[in-house]
Amino acid sequence: METKTAKLLDGKALGLKIREQLSTTIAQLQSKVGRAPGLAVLMVGDDAASAAYVRNKERACNKVGIVSFNRHFPFATSFSELQDVIKGLNNDERVDGILVQLPLPPHLDSVALLHEIATDKDVDGLHPLNLGRLLRGESGLRSCTPAGVMRLLKEYSIPLEGKQAVVLGRSILVGKPMSLMLLEANATVTMAHSRTKNLQDITKNADILVSAVGIPQLITADMVKDGAVVVDVGINRITDENGKSRLIGDVNFDQVVTVADYLTPVPGGIGPMTVAMLLQNTVYSYQSTVSC
Repeated sequence: METKTAKLLDGKALGLKIREQLSTTIAQLQSKVGRAPGLAVLMVGDDAASAAYVRNKERACNKVGIVSFNRHFPFATSFSELQDVIKGLNNDERVDGILVQLPLPPHLDSVALLHEIATDKDVDGLHPLNLGRLLRGESGLRSCTPAGVMRLLKEYSIPLEGKQAVVLGRSILVGKPMSLMLLEANATVTMAHSRTKNLQDITKNADILVSAVGIPQLITADMVKDGAVVVDVGINRITDENGKSRLIGDVNFDQVVTVADYLTPVPGGIGPMTVAMLLQNTVYSYQSTVSC
């Protein structure tokens, strides 16, 4: 009997397609706006993973024609110093998007800092007003990772209306906005998290399963419904016995690929889509200056 193999949802290829479209849009708008779009990413401290993410974002910006106004601050930088920098960027007409790279050092209140970003420059979609617009089903800047998941599902014409969707994780960054976006698409959504009991009973019923909990290979084949669509948002860096590090997801890929109909790889799945949506949000804000 032939072993079943899931079709991979290629976020890397779609991310490239989106970047090409954005590059064309920017070229068309630049003469009207009089400048290129600008994105400011603020990083505090020397977290290696954050530094890698920021470099990836800067490279992606350069490729599509977005100017980077990135700032790197020492670990001990105070809240008031960052607050002043954000206020300056809010008033800088060259900057269309502002992103604070998380996580921040423990002495900084990330929620309060995110509140300082102007809502029309909140390209991470995490300001309460933008989250409120999502809750109400209004247009606006959407959280990048869940927006990337939705765009990837759309690219592969995966139906969501009436489907049973399960989201693992309840963060404000992924889990909660992901659930709202799936609801908006008329899926029936169940949220699960670290205190959920009988997790397998819940995930086994999912037509669409999204895992964003950050636990390596949590999702095994016996937790997945035959023919399900499995989206792995987890990015976990592990080191093998030879001292080599690699990235793996929340999903046990080798097991689940034989059960699911569609599956995102790690890396190459949702990671590139998150960056693509960040660029798209920046261009969305940039476009709004044309009609102002």
